[in-house]
Amino acid sequence: MDIFFFAGFGCWAGQLLICAAGANCCAGAMKIVAVPDLVSLLGTAHPPALLDVRLEDDFAASHLPAARNACVFKMSFLEDVAGLGLRADDPVVVYGFGVGSHESRVAAEKLTQAGFTKVSEFRDGLPAWLAAGHPVEGAGMSPATGSLHGTMPVDLGESRVEWTGRNLLNRHVGSVVIRSGQLSFDQGVLVGGEFVLDLNAITCADLADSALNRLLLEHLKSDDFLDVAQFPEARFQIHQVEPVPAAGAGRPNVRIAGELTLRGQVKPLEFLAATGWTPQGRFAAQAVLTFDRTAWGSIYGSGKFFHRLGMHLVNDLIEVQVRLLA
Repeated sequence: MDIFFFAGFGCWAGQLLICAAGANCCAGAMKIVAVPDLVSLLGTAHPPALLDVRLEDDFAASHLPAARNACVFKMSFLEDVAGLGLRADDPVVVYGFGVGSHESRVAAEKLTQAGFTKVSEFRDGLPAWLAAGHPVEGAGMSPATGSLHGTMPVDLGESRVEWTGRNLLNRHVGSVVIRSGQLSFDQGVLVGGEFVLDLNAITCADLADSALNRLLLEHLKSDDFLDVAQFPEARFQIHQVEPVPAAGAGRPNVRIAGELTLRGQVKPLEFLAATGWTPQGRFAAQAVLTFDRTAWGSIYGSGKFFHRLGMHLVNDLIEVQVRLLA
């Protein structure tokens, strides 16, 4: 008995039907095959096309023999499949990283919806193939996942800090120049570091009127807010980095604790950040955090310190977006 997986074409999405071997239970059926089935199929006189739907770098590192590559994450996926010479009535087996990753089932669904009638999914993927002792082809090198060790400088051209300040009805946004910075690693794992902001280089991006823009920046630099004349720098030092359990890629995966020095005062600051490695093997970190400016002595317009402010009310919380690239 064969198990077929269906997505549309008269069947319920995700429906599982058990059919007699060789029966066509529904147009657009997707057959799920295991390692022994795939070995048998590839050993026939007319084997199916074997389609690896992972990233090009992963395919180049290691893939099943005779497999061809069309990355399912690309908008041109179906065009790329056509460019490989595959037709809708050709038997095709798609595979990816394995059960825990969904690229093979997404590719199978896309092909089925595009009219391919003989699509099989090798859902167990490359790990199961290797575990069964079968050979692979490729350069034998995985893409860089990070092996930095020691202290590395922050890329000042690619890194940035952006701020958002609000009152009851409006907001202003801008950026602050990173003057210097470094990140410390232990075998590719972020463990510490610091970066310094040049508060004289604060900008506002939302006021097109040059006079109003200048007036706002002068106010921000005054002792009402940053007191730049006395304290021209802000500094954040990382003291502890803890992983967030079960955090996947694209989500905050570390909790960073440290100290922010602002207006001459040093206070603890903790936030979540998403960290990872670029395709070029560079470490990157992004975070969106908020902090209460009044804890660092900036009380202008704060409802905690003044009873009636009218139009001069300013929110206590400042939002900061940070991107660091080592």
